[in-house]
Amino acid sequence: MILLIKKYKRIELLEWNQEELDCGKIIKIKGFPANKKVKLFRVTVSTNRTDYVATNDLSQSSTDVVQEVCKIRWNIEEFHREIKQLTGIESCQCRKARLQRNHIACAMLVWVRLKNLAYRTGQTIYQIKHNLLSNYLIQQLKCPSILMCLV
Repeated sequence: MILLIKKYKRIELLEWNQEELDCGKIIKIKGFPANKKVKLFRVTVSTNRTDYVATNDLSQSSTDVVQEVCKIRWNIEEFHREIKQLTGIESCQCRKARLQRNHIACAMLVWVRLKNLAYRTGQTIYQIKHNLLSNYLIQQLKCPSILMCLV
């Protein structure tokens, strides 16, 4: 009896033919259940960078479609990161659902406004927020709105 053992390879060492480059390759990932396969796509981002995308949708058959879906997903990830870092959306301490929804809506309006300002000024939304805060701090240091009395 001959037992063929295929060793796992690093993803960068896999060999790809043209059909697999266009339509993806079905692989088994080490540590996954034996019957669980995924489809792997190799996406060339630039001349010196290649990304790999794995999906459990084995019917997916186009690298271009996978690349478009990844762009959409990245925009969603970017939105979540920006809204959390810049608007204080996670700091809501309200218990009632209505108040939480209002807080989320206000945070989204702030994000939309920051995006609009960033687009109009050619800056990032991080630069916009930082500049707003630094301008406020400079103004308050020059002429404080709340005077401090030292005893």
